[in-house]
Amino acid sequence: MLDLKNTTATLNKFGDNVVYDAKQNLKDSGKVASGKLLDSIYSLGAKYTGNSLELNIVLEKYGAFIDKGVSGVKVKYDTPYSYTNKMPPPSALDGWIVRKGLAPRENGKFTGRTISAVGFQKSIQFLVARSIFFNGIKPTKFLTNAVQKNLNILPNDLKNSFGLDVNSTVDFIIKTNLKKK
Repeated sequence: MLDLKNTTATLNKFGDNVVYDAKQNLKDSGKVASGKLLDSIYSLGAKYTGNSLELNIVLEKYGAFIDKGVSGVKVKYDTPYSYTNKMPPPSALDGWIVRKGLAPRENGKFTGRTISAVGFQKSIQFLVARSIFFNGIKPTKFLTNAVQKNLNILPNDLKNSFGLDVNSTVDFIIKTNLKKK
């Protein structure tokens, strides 16, 4: 049986490079809010399954929307995702609004107003959700660009690694057959 240790190592290196570049691209895009998406990006490592090698890069589900973007009702992007008739739920934006400093603070800044701090925060949530619904989410391509960059060098590395694996398998077969004679 063909031992693919060099090929597997090359794919693992590819996966590690994609993860590193994707994280760097995400940081550079300015789209890191809580760090949850950034921390979720990792490679499962190459696995030989049946007659194929498999490499999986894992990240939070919403990472696809940040990478590929989402078309809004008014602003369109080249993406498979779009808002058509439903806004994102405003309550889902609560943590983001707080991290971005848009939520009212408890230092009395909004006291004396006719709207409560809670009502003000809910209004901000609604306005941000409506903005996303109309304008969408601009693609960052943080993962797409990382994969593309590293795919450009993968074919030569893979060819060399696979060649080493084939050579060691052939050498093993020859040595085994010579011992039998």
